[in-house]
Amino acid sequence: MAWIVPQVILALPFAFAFGMYILAALRSNRTKPWPMYRTVCWLLGVLFAVIAVAGPLANLGHTDFVAHMLSHLLLGMLAPLLMILAAPMTLLLKSLSVPAARSLTRILRSWPSRILTHPIITSLLNIGGLWLLYTTNLYSLMHENTLLFLIIHFHIFAAGYLFTVSIIYIDPAPHRFSFLYRSIVLIISLAGHGVLSKMIYAYPPTGVPLDQAKLGGMLMYYGGDAIDMVIIFILCWHWFRATRPRTALTMSWK
Repeated sequence: MAWIVPQVILALPFAFAFGMYILAALRSNRTKPWPMYRTVCWLLGVLFAVIAVAGPLANLGHTDFVAHMLSHLLLGMLAPLLMILAAPMTLLLKSLSVPAARSLTRILRSWPSRILTHPIITSLLNIGGLWLLYTTNLYSLMHENTLLFLIIHFHIFAAGYLFTVSIIYIDPAPHRFSFLYRSIVLIISLAGHGVLSKMIYAYPPTGVPLDQAKLGGMLMYYGGDAIDMVIIFILCWHWFRATRPRTALTMSWK
């Protein structure tokens, strides 16, 4: 019962984001139909994020490391990927008035936006944050401190979202980096994620039983690879399209 309030605090922003997305899609449909598959991606992304932070899985995650790791994959990897595929910034720009859209565009082109979407910065926030969580006492401390619990879970989602945004460009990206550059950063990040999962397997975080650490490490390794394969496919597909502009392609991820 003590964790109900933190779960509500974490789940409410996602519920609000879902409502705002639907309203924006309805407004967009007045002039041009918004793709249904993007709305479905947003719905699934929000759903997986809420499942990760509220409900039975979130409750179990306080005592079961495997459940916690599943929540981590949903909140930090799968939900961000699905929500990015929903192109929320494109929808927002279509829904805003011209002056508001220009103001938002100026924000997207600003230097803070460039820093927050730089692949190296986002990979440090994402992978570095996970190393800090699982190789220090942070994992055990967050279950004892509600504020720390909220901050860490917010960071997991935000870092995962920014990292994915910096690797695959679905929405407008004023600060673009080359495919080669993003691929190199992605490969290094995948290596860091894989090494960390093996570290967890061999050297459990503080307070985690060895059997749970082994299962959780395997889930992190193979589950993360499955989601990363989708990111790799999209990145390679965009790269192929960019280098073969005259090839007739019927499939599009953007």
